[in-house]
Amino acid sequence: MVELATQEPEITEPVDLCTAGGRLNPAAVGWSRHPVHRANLRGWGRGKRWEYWCVQAPGQVLALTVSSLDYLALHTVWWLDDGGTEVERTAIVPLARGVELPERSGAREVEVAGRGLSIRITPVDGGMRLRAQTARLDADVLVRRPEGHESLGVVIPWSPTRFQYTVKENTLPAEGVVQVDGRTLRFAPGESWAVLDHGRGRWPYRTTWNWASGSGTADGRTVGLQLGGRWTDGTGMTENALCVDGRLHKVGEDLRWTYDRADWTAPWRVTAPRTGRIDLTLTPSHERRARTELAVIGTEVHQCFGTWSGSVVTDDGRRVAVRDLRGFAEEARMRW
Repeated sequence: MVELATQEPEITEPVDLCTAGGRLNPAAVGWSRHPVHRANLRGWGRGKRWEYWCVQAPGQVLALTVSSLDYLALHTVWWLDDGGTEVERTAIVPLARGVELPERSGAREVEVAGRGLSIRITPVDGGMRLRAQTARLDADVLVRRPEGHESLGVVIPWSPTRFQYTVKENTLPAEGVVQVDGRTLRFAPGESWAVLDHGRGRWPYRTTWNWASGSGTADGRTVGLQLGGRWTDGTGMTENALCVDGRLHKVGEDLRWTYDRADWTAPWRVTAPRTGRIDLTLTPSHERRARTELAVIGTEVHQCFGTWSGSVVTDDGRRVAVRDLRGFAEEARMRW
């Protein structure tokens, strides 16, 4: 018999992430369907804050990152077309000067500019507006958040002084225009989907994570995949969930990830071995490699874009067949 219920606590009321002294608030540990945490981080040196948006459509992908690591900021505009052409601009800002990120997900506009790029993430009625510019690219995309649409918020507790709050949201309808090297391309409504990764926390110096996402239509339903691993192991919490027709279905178990580090574009398989609720394979069509080596930080990310196939099981026990669902899977190794 398939085991469906998660033992992780669900949080439904507003809560502060930290105590007055800056340590993890025990009442904040759990997961939510809507952003209810206030990331009231205090102090300096180990705090990590970021907003990552990724928009996928037939023929192209756009990703924007605004981040503060306390002692520096990393901002990136990245674009890919189906021919494998990449356009990327990264800005490194010492001491994260000029970066202000809100305590609550989507609470106010986020804007950075300089060093060859500008990014503006603006709350608008019914969604978010994403704008980005580099010397080669100009993007303006509207992301819609349907009424009642649910996201996964979760606090991962390594210790009272090391913890992370993340909001992961998928299957957000998107539309807009990107101009690249004189070409104009459109994110057409009905076939373009956005993914959000909102992060706030205090991290260990070294960590490794897996993350995967997918959005689209499958088996007559709108299906979103939110899968994670490694960084949550042993904490009693996971960041695994399905979003089906806007409703979140929490999957409270560690997943099994199988992929080839000698060949990143070989298929990736992710399963839920205990419950059988997730059995998915990503067939990659493109690997994005990102590496940064500075005095205090080193990052290496292999992010593979492609399509997901397999099946997932909702809270009510229905198995949903997944075919050719656009998304990605990644491994990230961080020294930060």
